Amino acid sequence: MTDLLAIILFSLSVTGPIFVLLGLGILLMRIGLLNDAFIDVGSRLVFSLGLPALLFLSISKTSIGASSNLALVGYGLSMTLVVFVLLEYLATRYVSPAEDRGVVVQGAYRSNMGIIGLALCANAYGEQGLIVASLYVGLVTILFNVLAVITLSRSLQRRQGIGRMLKGIARNPLIIGILLAMPVSIGDIELPTVVLRSVQYVADLTLPLALICTGASLNFKTFQAEIRNTLLSSGLKLVVVPVVFSVGGILLGFRGIELGVLLLMSSAPTAAASYVMVRAMGANAPLAANIIVLTTLGSLVTTSLGIVLLRSLGLM
Repeated sequence: MTDLLAIILFSLSVTGPIFVLLGLGILLMRIGLLNDAFIDVGSRLVFSLGLPALLFLSISKTSIGASSNLALVGYGLSMTLVVFVLLEYLATRYVSPAEDRGVVVQGAYRSNMGIIGLALCANAYGEQGLIVASLYVGLVTILFNVLAVITLSRSLQRRQGIGRMLKGIARNPLIIGILLAMPVSIGDIELPTVVLRSVQYVADLTLPLALICTGASLNFKTFQAEIRNTLLSSGLKLVVVPVVFSVGGILLGFRGIELGVLLLMSSAPTAAASYVMVRAMGANAPLAANIIVLTTLGSLVTTSLGIVLLRSLGLM
């Protein structure tokens, strides 16, 4: 009984702060201390500066040659492709109208790794969790963006030029932060203290600000039509995808922090960036918003249950 209580308390220590900051964002929005302009500016600040700084700092401290990290990243990339193909097949059979298939698929595979995923890893494992997860987040995020363009273009029956796609990827601030960190990590370069502290200050504000903005941006009024597709995509995101990632990781021998990163990243809710992409491409934006709202709330429960299960089995 004591062991079970310890596991539950550990789970709450990981997901609890996420819930508190999301709730704080909702509360501040309700009482008028935050507004849409703040959310817009804060979200852009996080995406354009905060997250790149956080990823740069974490990756620059990481040994790129560490085989466990490379194996973890390789597994994450491979399993993301497997899950994507599976979701595309399921969407073809069970999602209608056809124009909404890309929204459902993206909502099911695209985790909010950069904000909630990293926050979960930091709560669970501290700085070591960030170091292990950062390279994973960076490279899998690139794949997320490519697959999103493919599935949305396919369902909308549009062609997306490869040049335009590559240009969008090259301009992504997260990818720029990762590429700047690579030479530092590979060359084992020691950066000046003033640079490290400056980047650290920016990185430190990232997760709290991002979570507050995420909570403030949740709009429960959008949860209305398209209930069937919302529940289908959310169920796949909250249950099927984390189970597939975790079981596959267990079978391949991942344990401890690596398995924990797989669970926490795959069980993170649908990324808010999915809404931006859906809206920009003229797809069903209300459906994308519904999926984000439901998975954000549901992940607090499913992630906690996943942590309890893996910890009780001595795997995480």
